[in-house]
Amino acid sequence: MSRLVFITGASSGIGQALAARFHRSGHRLALVARRTDEVERWAVGHGLDPASWKAYRADVRDVAAITAAGRDCIAGQGLPDVVIANAGISVGVDTAELADLEVMRATWETNNLGLAATFQPFVAAMRERRSGTLVGIASVAGIRGLPGHGAYCSSKAAVISYCESLRGELRPFGVRVVTILPGYIDTPLTQGNRYSMPFLMSADAFADRAHAAIAAQASYRVIPWQMGIVAKLMRALPNALFDRLLAGRPRKQRRGET
Repeated sequence: MSRLVFITGASSGIGQALAARFHRSGHRLALVARRTDEVERWAVGHGLDPASWKAYRADVRDVAAITAAGRDCIAGQGLPDVVIANAGISVGVDTAELADLEVMRATWETNNLGLAATFQPFVAAMRERRSGTLVGIASVAGIRGLPGHGAYCSSKAAVISYCESLRGELRPFGVRVVTILPGYIDTPLTQGNRYSMPFLMSADAFADRAHAAIAAQASYRVIPWQMGIVAKLMRALPNALFDRLLAGRPRKQRRGET
């Protein structure tokens, strides 16, 4: 039987591009989304063999739903070879606004708790099998905090640290953990940004490079590589210089802003 990949956030953007790339490499697909009708429309439109994929409806913020989707996948399609926790949200916040505390809660529940809950059903079985790859989609934005982007930056910094911790826990059992840090990828998540996005990359090009990094079992990979250099330089800047560099930079839109 062909290898199986489990992907959250598969209805659009990076998740959909990763699904297409893994399908081309011969993987069967377990695709998780809140909008499974979009997944089904995409799969049928691309002529995918119905036996090669299955959609699971779940919101990763709902721990019961996403862990049930994982268990259903194991029962119906088998234990995946690769699990990609891709579902995420990005919304600007202003801590002076009381309503934005709920935006922060939703961001952390989606990007952090949702990621851990995505992995949870598979960890024990992968340890017992002594193989498998868990992939966390982080972001270059997790390396330094950006004005107006505190919820997203902090959530992605947590993804990086969490995956590093998990990598150390699972390595003795033959289970790999891969952390992917996208730069600016042309998806619905970034198309409304009001600031420049250097080295902007298409979702399909990103998926090709992410697929290669996962196949190589790279522990940590920034895509595109140019953003890795930018990130290292930004991390090395003294705080005073970093603050001056970002002074006047447009903030990420808050919910409801255009």
